[in-house]
Amino acid sequence: MSSSTDLGRPDPDPTVVPSRDDRPVSDRGDTVCVIGAGASGLTAVKNLREAGFGVDCYERETGVGGAWNWRHDRSPVYASTHLISSRPFTQFPDFPMPDDWPDYPHHSQLLSYFERYADHFDLRQHVWFGTEVVRVEPVEGDRWDVTTRSTGGYGPERTSRYAAVVLANGHNWSPKLPRYEGLEEFRGEVMHASSYKDPAQLRGKRVLVVGAGNTGCDIAVEAAQQASHCWHSTRRGYWYAPKYVLGRPADQVNDTLLALRVPLRVRQWLYHWTLRLTVGDLTRFGLPKPDHRVYETHPIANSQLVYYVGHGEITPVPDVARFHDRTVELTDGRRIDPELVVFATGYLPRFEFLKGRVLGDEDGSGRPRLWLNAFTAGHPTLAVVGLVQPDSGIFTISHWQSVLFARLLTLRATRPERAEAFDRRVRAGLGERYSAKVKDSTRHWFEVGHADYLRALQRALHELEGSK
Repeated sequence: MSSSTDLGRPDPDPTVVPSRDDRPVSDRGDTVCVIGAGASGLTAVKNLREAGFGVDCYERETGVGGAWNWRHDRSPVYASTHLISSRPFTQFPDFPMPDDWPDYPHHSQLLSYFERYADHFDLRQHVWFGTEVVRVEPVEGDRWDVTTRSTGGYGPERTSRYAAVVLANGHNWSPKLPRYEGLEEFRGEVMHASSYKDPAQLRGKRVLVVGAGNTGCDIAVEAAQQASHCWHSTRRGYWYAPKYVLGRPADQVNDTLLALRVPLRVRQWLYHWTLRLTVGDLTRFGLPKPDHRVYETHPIANSQLVYYVGHGEITPVPDVARFHDRTVELTDGRRIDPELVVFATGYLPRFEFLKGRVLGDEDGSGRPRLWLNAFTAGHPTLAVVGLVQPDSGIFTISHWQSVLFARLLTLRATRPERAEAFDRRVRAGLGERYSAKVKDSTRHWFEVGHADYLRALQRALHELEGSK
């Protein structure tokens, strides 16, 4: 399919059609709109262009990289951020990272990787930087009206009509803030991990870190080195995976077991056996006993947390019960007196430019109802790319999600019966999971096992193209 211009930019004199409220709309023909120029948005632009589509990509910031560009206001990246999945399992399948990079690259290397990716595939010319999306509305014929304006609300709004839309605006930018009794009266400093950028923010302070995700564990480790005291509060026990096992990155060892189709129960046994040989019983360090089996929650890849707990530099404590003016009461009745509380309590997905019911969020929880974490019923020209929490890298998954969507859009014109069969498959598959049993919490809404998920994507591609 072709766009109304080779570059995917709006024509100087585009066709203007009326909208439902009579505002002028620029008709972009067969062009596809991509929202976001982070990792998922960039690979969507690249794969749609390779499939022959014109693309307009809108990015609210002034550069590529999304969450990995620390200059961006919404970036959750802090000074010491590294990948938690190893390089070979994170990179795009058609653009490998340099062989001389470390196993777990630094965030600055990731940003340079995205910049090189954008330049190699000549993607910047299709991106409108400094432009935020205000509204995305479905219109007759499975098309979409997308209203944009300059970031910050300056200048007039502009509405363009697109053949399809890809949502790639990320899901690690809208902080999930807990509610505790008395928090408003607490006189100490309170911040979400999204505002944490440098260890200097912790230096010399009594710090309470709330949350046991990868970010919470990283900040607790940095507090162990910089703060005068660090408490680490968790609701439940977790399994802390070392980044290296048998001399190799842990995800590479795990992937070997997956490739050999080792049953989940056997992999769980091997994991427990490895932990017993290395760190032993975590409860002897004061860490709570996990209330679930390994692989039933998102992996915590941290080799240093247990080290600093064992050295007394981190004090594990249970969940917070309530706040007082100068102290924090814990669920076991103890009181502590932190000067700084860091809520590493995660993020919630937000599509503030789109009505929730479009993605199946009927109860207002913010959780879309999708098949393959990408497709929703009733809107065959809409896809979400990158809304996954895998047990490995995400870039490969985003690549194949966008490849699948590009092929679906192509078949809508060339083989509509195949596209219609795909739509029926979407309706039948809503709510499918692609991982072992996981906890039902916002943190695990989009949990996927990368091997199971990629196989599901492969099956979807084969079904779409009529292969067996």
